[in-house]
Amino acid sequence: MSVPVVIMRGGTSKGAYFLASDLPAGTADRDALLLSVMGSPDPRQIDGIGGGHPLTSKVAVVSRSGDPEADVDYLFLQVQVDQPRVGAEQPCGNILAGVGPFAIERGLVPVAGDVTPVRVRMVNTGALAVVSVPTPDGRVTYAGDTALSGVPGTAARIEVEFRDTAGSVAPGLLPTGRVLDDLDGVPATLIDNGMPVVLMSARSLGVTGRETPAELEADTRLCRRVEQLRRTAGTLMQLGDVSATTVPKMCLISPPANGGSLATRMFIPRRVHASIGVLAAVTVGAAAAMPGSVAYTGATGTFRLEHPTGFTDVVIDLEAGRSAIVSTARLIMEGRVHPRRNTEGAIVHG
Repeated sequence: MSVPVVIMRGGTSKGAYFLASDLPAGTADRDALLLSVMGSPDPRQIDGIGGGHPLTSKVAVVSRSGDPEADVDYLFLQVQVDQPRVGAEQPCGNILAGVGPFAIERGLVPVAGDVTPVRVRMVNTGALAVVSVPTPDGRVTYAGDTALSGVPGTAARIEVEFRDTAGSVAPGLLPTGRVLDDLDGVPATLIDNGMPVVLMSARSLGVTGRETPAELEADTRLCRRVEQLRRTAGTLMQLGDVSATTVPKMCLISPPANGGSLATRMFIPRRVHASIGVLAAVTVGAAAAMPGSVAYTGATGTFRLEHPTGFTDVVIDLEAGRSAIVSTARLIMEGRVHPRRNTEGAIVHG
């Protein structure tokens, strides 16, 4: 048994894209297959197509949508690298950038001129997004001059506009009903504009916010403190016991160093992101536009969020409920992937 797969870079992540019809219908069988083909649980994912890091151990499951407001349904699955777990708690905005091209390449959406809008329903949350894909000459174009921090070279510009993102996982944009909360003495903004995120000043946790991801991950005292605060925030955000889940994300903010709106360091939740996820970025951007939040900048419109490998630009209009981002994607390979089997022929993993 082998399964058709496309590997694409979407934004600053890389993942395996599948048609839903090519995967088992049952959740348990599907997850067992994905763990096997990605190579989890194993820190290196040496026996699968995963990249040994959360940013490269991602899966998109795509199908035609029954929703009249959408063209395709997109289920995002985070395959944990070193645990036998497949999480569906939240979508991934980076991988979303590749859903538009994938849907066109697989014939789910017809080309509609020089730019083809693909309306996507994110199954994880029910939220809608429109991915505008360049399609001159009747096919997807990947080459272009748009640069993303953290991605080598340039590629064709893909615009992703998010709709109705407030309260995607938590109950509302501000799940506690407050712009500012106290987490065990640490001022924090608990917000969900597409991704549940807890924002705190880096200085409130004894760091500058200029540290590299490796330096932050090596600070065991800081990591323990961040995880304690995350679990407290999870309860306040009505997410329940989050000890085994990947949300909320934890964002340390500091003044910008290179002319941006603010600087970020994002725990996702135990590793530190080399950049910042798309949905996390529009959530941080919403906080930056919100008076009284720990991230409020006093600016409106476009926010440049600095991160360890550069910056991400987001456009926020809280009154209109509009959140958008500029991204790119690239088709890397298409073919068939073979799950690992035991001597009896059963699919196994780990």
